[in-house]
Amino acid sequence: MVAFMGANFVRVAAYVLFCLVMVSVTLCSALHLLEEKIKMEQLSSFIGQINSLAWGVPMLVLILGTGLFISIGLKFMTIARIPFAFGLLKAGRIPNTNEKGDITPFNALMTSLSATIGTGNIAGVATAIFLGGPGAVFWMWMTALVGMATKYAEAVCAVRFREQDENGNFVGGPMYYIKNGMGDNWKWLATVFAIFAAIAGFGIGNTVQSNSVADALQTNFNIPPIATGVVIMSLVGLVLVGGLKSISTVAGRLVPLMATLYIIGSLVVIIMHIEALPNAIGLIFTHAFTPTAATGGFAGAAVWAAIRFGVARGVFSNEAGLGSAPIAHAAAKTKGPVSQGLVAMLGTFIDTIIVCSFTAFAIIATGAWTSGETGAALTSLAFDKAMPGLGGGIIAIALSVFAFTTILGWSYYCERSLQYLCGVKIITPFRIVWSVAALVGCVLTLDFVWLLADTLNALMAIPNLIALVVLSPVVFKITKEFFDTRGKSENNPF
Repeated sequence: MVAFMGANFVRVAAYVLFCLVMVSVTLCSALHLLEEKIKMEQLSSFIGQINSLAWGVPMLVLILGTGLFISIGLKFMTIARIPFAFGLLKAGRIPNTNEKGDITPFNALMTSLSATIGTGNIAGVATAIFLGGPGAVFWMWMTALVGMATKYAEAVCAVRFREQDENGNFVGGPMYYIKNGMGDNWKWLATVFAIFAAIAGFGIGNTVQSNSVADALQTNFNIPPIATGVVIMSLVGLVLVGGLKSISTVAGRLVPLMATLYIIGSLVVIIMHIEALPNAIGLIFTHAFTPTAATGGFAGAAVWAAIRFGVARGVFSNEAGLGSAPIAHAAAKTKGPVSQGLVAMLGTFIDTIIVCSFTAFAIIATGAWTSGETGAALTSLAFDKAMPGLGGGIIAIALSVFAFTTILGWSYYCERSLQYLCGVKIITPFRIVWSVAALVGCVLTLDFVWLLADTLNALMAIPNLIALVVLSPVVFKITKEFFDTRGKSENNPF
């Protein structure tokens, strides 16, 4: 009996001890997680403060100021030469084996557009209107007009100072025109840009994009995120195996097709509300200079809000000044820096003046902008007003394709940035990790990743804009020589 009671006592004591240990471990784990959460919240708050500065008024003034400075230096050539640039783009669809480079000028533009035409054109425009009113669209247009000069200068410098790597491929972009154009004393600035671009790309150019696709497809078609992730990972991996030529080929076919289909869808919405279009255009110009009164679910907005959010979303959409697009344009088979610069500036024109405008007209003409919705939901509502039951699905598909091409475009930007830092040996491991990251993005919550990537994306602009200002005399000189020579020549300029 004593032995039995002693055995029970030991069991009970062991059980109680086990429970105490488990409770202690649970409490310690909970306290640790709480501590980690507090640390993460503090870190998020800190990054958020940097983000507000990075995308704040000083940065927007710096980006617009640089674009205006270059526009004046070029005597607003980038606006006057838009028709000529489209002629170069048309001619640039045909491969020219006599020119140095890896891809056609057309495919170089499509690669850069694949990274810019995306959530900014659908959700970004809607957010600008929600926060700044219809007048924000006017300031998006103004941003694009000066942004064309910035994009032109980026591509001119990218081609002028590009290199060939040990595999024989042409590489370029801000890190190369900083290093080769500004001298050894500025190499550290090139490294800073490459680090920012490499890290930012995994967020804003990959996981955040795949996450938006997974969310859109689950919401509209009830497709599990893991299934979306596996498909995106597989498709991205298949494309990346072929490198830039494969990326540019896919972009050259998919971007024009999807952009055209999206514009057609927007046209259907606008035509079904054609009687409201003149008033919509009037609102854009009126509220660019006067406050927007509160109406419906719209809380009202001051002129300053229209300027701020119009400029911010415009830069976010077309990426002029951030330094990403010239990485793609550096690989073009082109007659020279100016020719590719003229083609490159069309990226800003197409992205903001054309695609973003159709989104804006659809949102304002349908009256959806007063609903209180924002982001992609606002654009979906505008489409649903014209095509009930179909609008949300159309936007979901458009977002998915645009986000997929953004993942491809940014893969090249990240790859070249990491190659600058680590050499060509990094290419294959990078492509594997990049493909897997697309799957991870579909199944995780990425609020902090988005915040960090968005901040670094803005900070990319600082080294790039410094380089553009320093190298602007080179851009002005090359441009003058090109058009002086063309004026004296009777040969076909294409």
